[in-house]
Amino acid sequence: MRLPVPLPRVALLVAAGALIQVVVAVVAPELGPAVLVVWLAVVTVVALADLASAPSPDAIGMRRELPHAVDLDADAALHWIVSNPTAQAQRVAVADELAPSLRPRVRRTDLIVPARGTASVAVAFRPGRRGRFRPDEVVVRTRGRWGLVARQGRRSLPGEVRVHPRFRSRHEAELRITRARMLHAGIRATRIRGAGTEFDQLREYTVDDESRRIDWAATARAGRPIVRTHRAERNQTVVNLLDAGRVMAGRVEDVPRLEHAMDAVMTLTAVAAGIGDRCGLAVFDRALHTVVGAGSGRSQLARVTEAMFDLEPALVESDYHGAFAAALGRFRRRAMLVVHTDLVDQVVAETLLPAMPLVARHHLVVVAAVRDPDVVGWRRGPVADGDEARRRAAAASSLADRDRAAARLRAAGAMVVDAPPHEVGPRLADVYLSVKATGRL
Repeated sequence: MRLPVPLPRVALLVAAGALIQVVVAVVAPELGPAVLVVWLAVVTVVALADLASAPSPDAIGMRRELPHAVDLDADAALHWIVSNPTAQAQRVAVADELAPSLRPRVRRTDLIVPARGTASVAVAFRPGRRGRFRPDEVVVRTRGRWGLVARQGRRSLPGEVRVHPRFRSRHEAELRITRARMLHAGIRATRIRGAGTEFDQLREYTVDDESRRIDWAATARAGRPIVRTHRAERNQTVVNLLDAGRVMAGRVEDVPRLEHAMDAVMTLTAVAAGIGDRCGLAVFDRALHTVVGAGSGRSQLARVTEAMFDLEPALVESDYHGAFAAALGRFRRRAMLVVHTDLVDQVVAETLLPAMPLVARHHLVVVAAVRDPDVVGWRRGPVADGDEARRRAAAASSLADRDRAAARLRAAGAMVVDAPPHEVGPRLADVYLSVKATGRL
């Protein structure tokens, strides 16, 4: 529907007529009503003439250009390109019905479009929520020549913008990539303790070495354990197995654990793919429903990020056994399998631990979780009253449960990273680099 919209100037003219009536009524009371009627008639005729001079909103060419993807809490902009087919310059107002969580700086934009020309304007926004947004309707308003009346209508301009998770640990990842490249990744002849097939040297056994690398003949000759080392293989594999079930809906620092886990996934992907190794992703809850095949290079981080941008934790119990079985079918090569979940003692004991033998035989398993800094602070906080005492006791019990769950996983052969949100990704990257350097892949 295209509707006429009176503008403030019409109200001013009507108010002026009422003022004139008051003045005339003082001088000639019998003429006051007639003067007002005549004045309103003139205003109506002029307004109708002004309305006729306003082009239809449908005649105005409109195009909205949206960025394909933006990062959460990052500055971005959309662009309006407006064309005017008429022989006179037109003043056009555009009101975009963007989702509030995109947080546009302005809701309405005014443009003066030259005759038979175009005009463009940028509208800044800063998204406050991750996910897929599909803006559609826009309100277009054109003015009459004298600015008394406007024509207004709605237009359908479907579009899409994807808000990706914020990569908070990007700087930490870049530091580790640079360090790894300087140490060994970019130098062909550098000798490190790797798991490749090209023999490098014999050396004494350390606690980080696997028993399968012991050279028994050299050990017998030396009278102490000796291991064989090899040049590190390229294209080792890291698989992020991201739990998107109920335990990841719990909030830490006012966002779901899943958000922090995604940052850790991006950190590990950036580091591994950045130094030439292969990195993949599998997302699961009751079933494995998102898979990014293992790959390397800068583009792999973009693929992994794109696969996660609209994830939301499902309020269901995760099936670790099913996820592990599916992952084994998708990622057959030995890999560092990183399970991003939470350390809930009961869940670990009843579901995660029984599933561990399925993958521990083939992969090096790392379990990564986010430890709530607030809970840590409550355990250490002062006790001034009964409420604080109960909160401290609850925090101590919660952390003890986490430590017990972590101990059970370590006993089952997994490595465990349980750290505050901003440390999980960097610590995982350090674990990966250590594993790579000591040849455990």
